[in-house]
Amino acid sequence: MSTPAPPRRFPWWIYWLALAVVVVFALWPVASVATAGWIAEANGCLLDEGSIHPCIINGADWGQDLYAWGVLGWLMLATLPMGGIAFVVWLLVLIIHLLARGKAARAGS
Repeated sequence: MSTPAPPRRFPWWIYWLALAVVVVFALWPVASVATAGWIAEANGCLLDEGSIHPCIINGADWGQDLYAWGVLGWLMLATLPMGGIAFVVWLLVLIIHLLARGKAARAGS
């Protein structure tokens, strides 16, 4: 007579990893703008979306890069809604998985 196998642990780490990927994807442009603003402010540079301003940091002009990082913020108009949709899908998959697991556990006992 064989004994039933112990129930497998729920794969929470996969769900947490997937959620972290969704959050990083959705907020990446926000982090880009915040970083550009912080660097520009810390070095007394002007940063806006209208034009590139020179920003000399340690003898090199970072104005073009800071401008690019700042303008990258517009990408959040796409990544935030897509991240919201991905979060809803993530949550639905998690709920369905938990319900299916509970149903299987009740049927097995």
